[in-house]
Order: sequence, then structure tokens, then C-alpha cells
Amino acid sequence: MALESGMLRDMLRTMVLIRRFEDKLTELSTFKGEFPGLALLCTGQEAVAVGACAALKKDDLIISNHRSHGHLIAKGADPKPLMAEIYGKRTGYCKGKSGTLHIAVPEIGAPCTTTVVGGGIPIAVGCAFSAQYRGTNQVTLCFFGDGAANEGSFHEAINLASVWRLPVVFLCENNCYAAAQHLRDQFNIDNISARATGYGVPGVSVDGNDVEAVYEAASAAVARAREGEGPSLIEARTYRWRGHFEAMDHQLYQPEAERDAWKRRCPIQRLKRQLLNAGALTEEVFGQMEAWARDKVEAAVEYARKSPVPEPREALEDMYAST
Repeated sequence: MALESGMLRDMLRTMVLIRRFEDKLTELSTFKGEFPGLALLCTGQEAVAVGACAALKKDDLIISNHRSHGHLIAKGADPKPLMAEIYGKRTGYCKGKSGTLHIAVPEIGAPCTTTVVGGGIPIAVGCAFSAQYRGTNQVTLCFFGDGAANEGSFHEAINLASVWRLPVVFLCENNCYAAAQHLRDQFNIDNISARATGYGVPGVSVDGNDVEAVYEAASAAVARAREGEGPSLIEARTYRWRGHFEAMDHQLYQPEAERDAWKRRCPIQRLKRQLLNAGALTEEVFGQMEAWARDKVEAAVEYARKSPVPEPREALEDMYAST
């Protein structure tokens, strides 16, 4: 399907915002050590988050992993409380208790971020079962990496989702590396999406740096799930420009030629060129997008810096136990 230029410009704007957000975290963590914890960034992968979330309705759910910032922004998270949470501040989405790795934003349909590799996949199946049981017509989309596709949780979850025809979309962000392990050392198949066949569900591999391709695949899978036809598996092939986390030197294991080749396929520059060539964007308007994104991120950082840290007693608030 050919998307309208207005929608593509909105996608580009969101991708630019995600890139500036992540670039700022690189600056703050690597060079200043300004916030606690690790920074696991999605720099270079922006098209996957934006294309997939654009296919969802507001009340649909996403389950994210340790590389969550792009997913959350694409689903509608405000950069200010998102940044404040990364800083561990009281004004963050989780009142400073989750930090960067476990952010939950239920109000935008993001109930769970988990750093357990493959841990979010069965959670997504549980969310989909809940929607099916309650008859809400919601779809759950689960983001996970190529490394998680080798976890037992992936195989158990996709099998159960298939048997029960649950409204869930499994989206594998294949960024070529599980931590520092290259794709060729993890798999003996060409397409991770081929694994769908063994569970009786559709599987497709797409260019994860092409936001339209991701959107089209996600839209088809979401429609299928919403119509009661069960899950789908999407493999979005992309590349992360940074290390597994910011203290890990990716230059030690990512060949320079490989990294440079993928940077030439930058999803932002790709969409920018497409819109420029179609006369749907000017350099001036793109510059305004860049300035808007920088201002949003700088305002978020300032908000986080000025926000208070939680009091020790607040660690006992929002605690729940079943009986």
C-alpha cells in the first residue's frame, strides 16, 4: 500500500525524535555518566518501532524488551517522564523505580518492559489471552530480538498462541547481534520467520530499515489477529549502531565495513530521501523536524535533572500481594 505523505512525514518526525533521544543518552551515559544504570539503545532501528506501532490502535498493547525507548516513544510516550524515569526520578513514569530497563506505561498500552531475554514473549501471550477472554478486540504486539528467538519461551509461547488462535503479533527485531554474538553463529537458517511454519502461523521477513515495509507487514498481522485468525511472526531485519549497552565497545566485534554499510541504509535518511524525491518534504521542513526533536529532548533532560529523587519510604508504596 502507498502511504499518504502526511503519515510518512509523521513517521519521519517520530523516527527523528527517537534518534535524538537515544543520541542524547549516548552523550549523557558514555561521556558524563549522568544517570544510573545501563543504557541499551535502539539507534539505527527506529523504523521498526515506528512502522509497527503505527499499525496499532490506541488501546492495543505492546510488550517491550531492554531496548525499549523507541518502542515507547512510537506508542506515544512523553519524553519528559520517560527521561525522568531513566534518571530514577519521582516524576518518571514508574516514579523512578524501574529505571531504563523495566519501564511500564500502561496509559499508552505498554504494560511491561522486561530485560529477561525472551521473557516478554509469554507475557504478550497472556495479554492476548486476556483480550480474547474479555472480548475487547485488542491486539498485543511483542518486540523481541534475534537472540530471544532461540529461547524456549519463544517456542512455547508461539505454539500456545497458535493453538488458541490468540490476537498477538510476534515481531523479531533482527539487528544481527545477540549481545556480541553475530547472527551467523546463532542460526542455521536464512530467515527467522521460517520458524513460523512449524507452528502453523504466517511468517514474513521484511527490511526493518524501510518503515513502510514494516508498517505493511504489521498492519496485515494486526488485522489477522483482530479478526480472530491468530498470531503471526514478523522478522524485521535491521542493525543497531551502538554496542549492546553503552559501556560495551561495539567496535571490538562489529566489523567497520559491516557497520558502515548498514549506516548507509539509515532508516531516517532513507525516508527523508524518499519524501524529498516525491516533493513531499523540503530540507527546510526536515531541519524544523530536527530542531523540534532536539528541543523536545533537551526539555526532557532539563525536566529530569530538576525532578526530585524518591524518598526512601516511597520504595514501600505501590506494593501489591495476592492472598
